[in-house]
Amino acid sequence: MSRRVVITGMGAITPVGNSVEEFWSALKEGRHGFAPISRFDHTDYKAHVAAEIKNFDPKEYMDPKSARRMEPFCQFAIAASKEALEDSGLDLSKEDPYDIGTCIGSGVGSLQATEREVQKMMEKGPSKVSPLYVPQMISNMASGNVAITFGLKGKSINVVTACATGTNCIGEAYRTIQYGDAEVMLAGGCEGGVTPVSIAGFCALTALSPSDDVDTCCLPFDKRRSGFVMAEGAGVLVLEELEHAKKRGAHIYGEIMGYGCTSDAYHITSPAEDGMGAANAMKRAIKDAGLTEDDITYINAHGTSTHHNDLFETRAIKAVFKDRAKELYVNSTKSMTGHLLGGAGAVELIACVKEIEEGYIHRTLGWAEQDEEMDLNYCPEGANVPIKYALSNSLGFGGHNATVIVGRFE
Repeated sequence: MSRRVVITGMGAITPVGNSVEEFWSALKEGRHGFAPISRFDHTDYKAHVAAEIKNFDPKEYMDPKSARRMEPFCQFAIAASKEALEDSGLDLSKEDPYDIGTCIGSGVGSLQATEREVQKMMEKGPSKVSPLYVPQMISNMASGNVAITFGLKGKSINVVTACATGTNCIGEAYRTIQYGDAEVMLAGGCEGGVTPVSIAGFCALTALSPSDDVDTCCLPFDKRRSGFVMAEGAGVLVLEELEHAKKRGAHIYGEIMGYGCTSDAYHITSPAEDGMGAANAMKRAIKDAGLTEDDITYINAHGTSTHHNDLFETRAIKAVFKDRAKELYVNSTKSMTGHLLGGAGAVELIACVKEIEEGYIHRTLGWAEQDEEMDLNYCPEGANVPIKYALSNSLGFGGHNATVIVGRFE
């Protein structure tokens, strides 16, 4: 019998708030985090808007020396982990450190470090490349630095599946606890992707919205959608074996019920046009949870605001839920946060937990015009609805599909 896994802590650094409460308040208010890019001169770029982290000082979360030697994606991960651990009430001095692990992923690691050191090498020669370049850049350093910072000596891994990274990391951490390899896991995703080469690369793919209007640049599931908006930040959840949580009297936010994961095996950037890869990830998560399609009433969609994703994800939902698809509530958190790449699935699962807790489904900001076959309820307005289970989707370049179901704890 596999063990039950619950959520006992959450932390978030997002473009709409640097804590879970600030993040959730923004979602309820329908407040987005979009603004002209401030990190670099974007004059010659095809995209000019991003969802950057604001008013973030890493020295509030770690000592100044550590902050200087760490790249933004790791800083965001440590800040979110600190909030999550404090929220969980775990007394690490009373725990076996080998029973607490980390699974925090980043889709790309530090492009900032690569840009900086390549420029140094080209201008001054290879001997000028920093000895810290590799350990600052590689994506596993989010998990590594969180483990080092908090003394967590259990399994420390990161799953890198592009935009499905955060959801896959939560799913794999859930499996780790289910089968006894840890009692507690810090799980989630992070990204620091607002950099010149990142914006240029995604522009070259025509994946980013070219709109300069911060109020209409990101329109998931809307007929006018023109691409996603690059974002940055992190989401981390404390996952815990149920009996371990109950023994210490932890507050339980919800239960991870099921996890499904598939590959489209189709194209490096486009989802499968029939949506069957994403559909089968949802079906597997529902089966893993011991539920049926009739038990699901709400989906937090990947919902990027790109033409292909939103259309094919809609087809996937229809393939799974058939005649019931139009009865579902389907929303996109990215309509306010933008796309956090590797961090997206984690902050979106935190949104799901808060929605279950308060019985409120946040709106998909900006949705107004229906596209032809995209005729589901995309939540243009918020809805006060009791939610027993929330299904969260993430889809990544390379054909990665991941779904996690979280339920109200009973």
